[in-house]
Amino acid sequence: MSISLHSVATLSILPRFKGLKAALNQAEAFCTEKKIDPSVLLNARLAPDMRSLISQVQLSSDHAKGAFYRTAGLPLPSLADTEQSFADLHARIDKTVDLIGDVSAAQMEGRENADIVLKFPRGEMNFTGEGYLIGFALPNFYFHVTTAYAILRHNGMPLGKSMFMGRE
Repeated sequence: MSISLHSVATLSILPRFKGLKAALNQAEAFCTEKKIDPSVLLNARLAPDMRSLISQVQLSSDHAKGAFYRTAGLPLPSLADTEQSFADLHARIDKTVDLIGDVSAAQMEGRENADIVLKFPRGEMNFTGEGYLIGFALPNFYFHVTTAYAILRHNGMPLGKSMFMGRE
């Protein structure tokens, strides 16, 4: 039995976004309860040279979009990185889920060996469709979602693994 690229992406990304939204809801309530300015958590980072919670959510969104659009060979939609509040981050995740919902399984079908080239200032990376999804897009997505959770945990949020898994 084989599994489609679309199923791999969907089953990996959607539950993590559900969990991330639950964590952001809990973070907002935590700020209210503890009388913490939300910008403290929104701009928190694990280390001085790492990105903020806001950036982690934005980057998870970007890699989720890439997982679907680049793998399908479609132009990647752009979302401006203008989020400043928990409500903005929820809207960003919702918009991303809507965008990836526009990519059908049929559009990703047969793209396992398609050439995908990512261009960076220091060079480019070449992938097959399968290699890009499994070896680049999903690991980067997981990294940024996990880092968002770690930022919240580091700041005293009582988050558990089941929330990360999208089960709460």
